[in-house]
Amino acid sequence: MALDTQRREQLLDRCARRIADLGMAAPAILFLEAYKPLSFLGAQLLWIAQPFLNGVFNPADLRDFTLLVQDDAGAEALIARLEAFQENDSASQAQHRT
Repeated sequence: MALDTQRREQLLDRCARRIADLGMAAPAILFLEAYKPLSFLGAQLLWIAQPFLNGVFNPADLRDFTLLVQDDAGAEALIARLEAFQENDSASQAQHRT
């Protein structure tokens, strides 16, 4: 079971935007970088917790997010997207100051 490219990009954008909007981009990048070698294990924990998390999160989004972070490429893509959003937010804040 793999994500198609369009769904993967949509999920990356939504997750990264939500994290950036909460002002948690830097801590999320730090966490993802530190635990990147354990991303597969983290995804397995999400699979186990999925029945409990389905009450809080959209089941399709949770399944797709788990598929995304299950491999190193997905974690790397999320980190890259977070860094891009963080740079854009920093540039827009610098523009507003002038």
